[in-house]
Amino acid sequence: MLTKMEVREITDRIKNCKIGIIGDFCVDIYWHADMTLSELSRETPHYPLPVTAEKTSMGAGGNVAANLAALSPEKIYAVSLIGDDWRGMLLRSLINKSGISDEYIIETEGRFTNAYCKPMRHGISATVYEDPRLDFENRVPIDEKTEEKVIKNLKDLAKKVDVLCVADQFRFGIVTDRVREEIISLARNGLTVICDSRYNIGKYEHCILKPNEVECWRAVYGDDGFINASENEFLDAADKLSVRNNAKVFCTLGDKGSFITDGSNKYRIGAKKLTGELDICGAGDTSLSAFSLGITAGASLDKAAAFAGLASAVTVKKIGMTGTASAEEIESIAE
Repeated sequence: MLTKMEVREITDRIKNCKIGIIGDFCVDIYWHADMTLSELSRETPHYPLPVTAEKTSMGAGGNVAANLAALSPEKIYAVSLIGDDWRGMLLRSLINKSGISDEYIIETEGRFTNAYCKPMRHGISATVYEDPRLDFENRVPIDEKTEEKVIKNLKDLAKKVDVLCVADQFRFGIVTDRVREEIISLARNGLTVICDSRYNIGKYEHCILKPNEVECWRAVYGDDGFINASENEFLDAADKLSVRNNAKVFCTLGDKGSFITDGSNKYRIGAKKLTGELDICGAGDTSLSAFSLGITAGASLDKAAAFAGLASAVTVKKIGMTGTASAEEIESIAE
């Protein structure tokens, strides 16, 4: 566990860091409806949802970017896609408000800006009822023209940053096979690249990989044997992934902490002990952002992992929201 002084040293150095992120950004939208105001429609036999509050935030790779911004590096550049729709305008606004450069954001025709919209019904009691979520997702790959723009923007961004963070989360997202090849090429040529991928972590080589234990297992064995796996078996899978992909692996283990390996050197990082209600939604995004900035600030692998663990411990205590962790909040729970 890091001391408060060690945390402060990292966060002070982060202020001079320039970091890039390429990833699948989306908008999370909550529509809060007060059903005591609803009246039966004259046109249809339904009660409408009278929305009295709307809350929006960046999700998926956008939440990683928001967590990067919360730690106040000198500059954040983002490569991502938005559609020519109202959600795209909203997402660009959220990016700008976070202090993230939108220089490399690409607006695409005929594609959705990914969004996840949750209608929340409030009534007389304190109970809140969540209606089925409305998902705006793309179901086809990006076209060749868009792919070329992504690669060009990625190359330009790489010249300006100390570290590149990859948030590859959607099946039909920004990271195609060709884009991934460019990411790997940048890593081969000396850029520090830190990758998180829901489905394809095993396809990245020469990078620092940040899978959770399930993603790590599937990348190595291609099955669901993780269900009955022991901790040592997860650690062995991380070793195998590291050797096979010529990559350092930062494998998160939930409330058990994390493990780092380059195939020969290994570090086991314990978790901050927490009590009370926890909300793990977005904890992986916080971990990726804090670890990436820790590395950018010159921290060793094990200290960057410990820093990431503290940042995640901050956000899991924020119930009902995908929160961020500031430098002050992280320092407050350090030893």
